[in-house]
Amino acid sequence: MSKVCQLSGKGPGVGNQVSHSERKTRRRFLPNVSMKTIIDPATGMKVRVKISTRAQRTFMKNPAKFRAVLKKLTKKMA
Repeated sequence: MSKVCQLSGKGPGVGNQVSHSERKTRRRFLPNVSMKTIIDPATGMKVRVKISTRAQRTFMKNPAKFRAVLKKLTKKMA
């Protein structure tokens, strides 16, 4: 399962893991992604998406921000 949010496009980030001795090795920071069923406010259709928790909060506050992306996803479902 790829760790990419379908609404915001947020994916893994990269950086350094720093030990106590300050030895640096590369690591990945994965976004907190979960499968959710959301209802498209414009059409009233249910869409099952992989969505990050940050995008969930934004969607609950302002669903119009993701209107174009939801439109694409509902077309794929139909």
